[in-house]
Amino acid sequence: MSHTFTHRTKIAFKALQTNLSYILLFFSFFYSKQSYSQELKKKPIPFQKVNKIDSIIHTEKKTSLLKTKDTTAVSIDSIKPKEAIDGIISHDAQDYTLQNAKEKTITLYNNARVTYTDINLKAGIIIIDYKNNTVLAKGIKDSLGYKQRPVFKQGSQESEQDSILYNFKTRRALVYGVKTVQSGIITYGEKTKRVNDSTIYMRNLRFTTSKKKKPDYYIATSKAKLIPGKKIIVGGSNLVLADVPTPVFLPFAYFPLTEKQTSGFIIPSWGENDRQGFFLQNGGYYFSINDYVDLTILGDLYTNGSWGLRTDSNYNVRYRFNGNFSFRFENIIQGIRGLSNYDKRSNFNITWSHSQDTKSSPNSRFSASVNLGSSKYYRQSLNEFNNSQFLTNTLNSSISYYKNFVGTPFNMSLNATHSQNTNTQIVTMTLPSLQLNMERLYPFAGKGGVKKNPIQKLGVTYSMQGEYRINVPDNLFFTSEMFRTAKTGVQHNLSTNTNLKVAKYFTLSPSANYKDVWYFDRINKRYDPNIPNKNRDLGLGAPVNDIISGFNRFNEYNLGVSLSTNIYGTFNFKKGRLKAIRHTFRPSISYGYRPDFAADHNLQVQQSANPNDLLTYSPFENGIYGQPGSGVSNAIGITLNNVLEAKVATKDPNSDKEDQKITLLNNLNFSARYNIAADSLRWSPVSASAGTRLFKDKLALNANATLDPYQVNSKGIRINKFNGSLFRVTNVRVTANYSISSKDFEKDNDPKQNSQGNGAQNTPDVFGENMKTSNGFANNSSNNQNNNERETKKAALYKAKIPWTLNLVYAMNYASNGVTSDISNNSLMFSGDIELSPKWKVGFSSGYDIKRNAFTYTRLNFSRDLDSWRFNFNWTPFGTNSSYYFFIGVKASVLSDLKWDKNKPPDRRLF
Repeated sequence: MSHTFTHRTKIAFKALQTNLSYILLFFSFFYSKQSYSQELKKKPIPFQKVNKIDSIIHTEKKTSLLKTKDTTAVSIDSIKPKEAIDGIISHDAQDYTLQNAKEKTITLYNNARVTYTDINLKAGIIIIDYKNNTVLAKGIKDSLGYKQRPVFKQGSQESEQDSILYNFKTRRALVYGVKTVQSGIITYGEKTKRVNDSTIYMRNLRFTTSKKKKPDYYIATSKAKLIPGKKIIVGGSNLVLADVPTPVFLPFAYFPLTEKQTSGFIIPSWGENDRQGFFLQNGGYYFSINDYVDLTILGDLYTNGSWGLRTDSNYNVRYRFNGNFSFRFENIIQGIRGLSNYDKRSNFNITWSHSQDTKSSPNSRFSASVNLGSSKYYRQSLNEFNNSQFLTNTLNSSISYYKNFVGTPFNMSLNATHSQNTNTQIVTMTLPSLQLNMERLYPFAGKGGVKKNPIQKLGVTYSMQGEYRINVPDNLFFTSEMFRTAKTGVQHNLSTNTNLKVAKYFTLSPSANYKDVWYFDRINKRYDPNIPNKNRDLGLGAPVNDIISGFNRFNEYNLGVSLSTNIYGTFNFKKGRLKAIRHTFRPSISYGYRPDFAADHNLQVQQSANPNDLLTYSPFENGIYGQPGSGVSNAIGITLNNVLEAKVATKDPNSDKEDQKITLLNNLNFSARYNIAADSLRWSPVSASAGTRLFKDKLALNANATLDPYQVNSKGIRINKFNGSLFRVTNVRVTANYSISSKDFEKDNDPKQNSQGNGAQNTPDVFGENMKTSNGFANNSSNNQNNNERETKKAALYKAKIPWTLNLVYAMNYASNGVTSDISNNSLMFSGDIELSPKWKVGFSSGYDIKRNAFTYTRLNFSRDLDSWRFNFNWTPFGTNSSYYFFIGVKASVLSDLKWDKNKPPDRRLF
């Protein structure tokens, strides 16, 4: 059969074409390939039986897969498919390539590969039928089983299957036993019909996030529609656990598939509260605004009328800054309206965290850490169980901006701070505080900055602080009253000092400091005969404060000099492993002088009905930067610091290792002052502190004490008379921190790798993790990683190693005023965890109050890594925060709604 061309036209390759078409098609298939003129002896081709070939070759026929009407089907694309192969088909195989010119087929055997445009196909056997523009791929079956299963890849989409029949022309495919991965969801389809690049129909589908060959769980459905990279739509489906069907059925389901963040609804969790009734929590909507910002809006509803609203937003601009912001509001109702037990309150909380990449602006930084709101938010919240905040009584915030002025010795910091006492409900804020600092300058230094003599070492520093401070109860927050009582002040500090060697071993350091304080209002006290006196015995009449606006200032200065040295003593030992003990003694004596600056500013006012009863006061009292120093200070200070170290030889006398240095006493310090100008009580109380670390830094002991040389009267007031004994103990604080773990008993344990047991510097977390009903427990990714590492290790049946940790913290505070004494705190806190198996972990945190003879806040946590699932049970068995939370769910975020959680929140009384 032939054709005659009378004009130029587009040539399409079709079956039974002209010789010219045949030659071109033949050349495209066998470009750079070898052809055989006769049939070679070859291995028999094992043919994996494929179910009856669908009529995919004749696309005008319908398969049984499409008989059921699909309500989700899209209209047929109006753009007709190309009728010709629009690219070069390249192929190769490891064993041989067989051409059948009569049937127009090519057979590739063993590690076969075919590439066409953006399509890459690998399999054990590939048969190319260029007459029908199809490719059949399948694996090789031998004594070891079915291997070299076909792997089909088009663009970023990849799938593995038992066999595949693909039409290059229509881009349709019929696949058996397909396995694909879409956005973390692994699908297994028994029979799959690929209609086009964007629509795939599946029969007997299973999908899961488990990567095991036999998945822990899967969702089984008889039919499904997959739009790659967008969604999976399934009909009736059933949850199967360990190949056992469960009674969990869904009439239909929709699973979005995307590699990027997308907006969507968040399904709420439900439960019951003893006081608020049934509830729905954490339902809302997630907005994926753009690549830099997102927004989550969640709400809570309770059957008694209570409700809550939360917004969370995260932002991240790479190499510049990142942070998050959240706002929480709860309207809490308890009791029945009209009855005496009815109560209604509103609580809110705002948190903001911001950090800047240091590379974005080397000479300036902006950061924020904000946590402010209602004082009782963490104690009354119905959906926020923050253990650390529940057990502390302060909320702190800070927003800061730092700027370094390049080429000058100056830098500036601008801060806004917030401190809130949740017990007293007092809020203190600085809006803002400005600080300007000048680096230390040496005006008399020699050329090149050389500083040899005391004049050249003379350094000058300057700083300026300005502050606007607010101090109000939280119920007056954001009202005009908070600004009416605000205080403002500016302080300038100028200091200079130098040092020189005296008698070779001593260092003499003279210094001078100047301070100038500016206020923009002052206090004027006046006597009001009509108000009650604080002393009820005096009846009516007392001074009141008037705030007088205007510029006011005071200044003061002080002079000082100190003399210090270091003294070393070494005690050598000839026998035993103990080689030497070295004692470092650092004594220092200082002298300081400051004149009386208060006398020039102090005022007097009548303070009772007696006109001669006068009160002396300073107009700068309660100022941000204090008031002028009262009385002459002419004081001598003494400081004694001690350090004790030892050198110990190794156990093996023939070892080449160096002797080990051990610190026996980190510090043993004493300090006191003697005021020559005072007419009485010239000695200040003596401050003493000591600290050491024992057992390879696992035990840290610290003690602080205050010792008073003077006696007290019957009211506990100091009098100018020394004690019968040397000192009177007024305050003592003792702390002991000890950390131990199973690794400490391993022979190959490296003590340098032990980051615990560093005492007060690394106090163990004895409060446990925080819990939120919105996300279960804290992130356990690190634990999961450790568990995965241990999973590869085979534990012996007996004498198996069980990792565990234990942290102990003991604290005791003692105070005495000479008349009464009290131990305000005497408690032992403990926390730790134990891994019963590589995937089982139990954690605990508690304590015992020795003074009150009762347990402190106690928390138990049980967690289990279930491979594709995770299990957590968090329990606070007793106390005002008694609660529990149970959670089991899929780890992968794409199926995070496949979970079951149950909780009993704390009994949130409105107190």
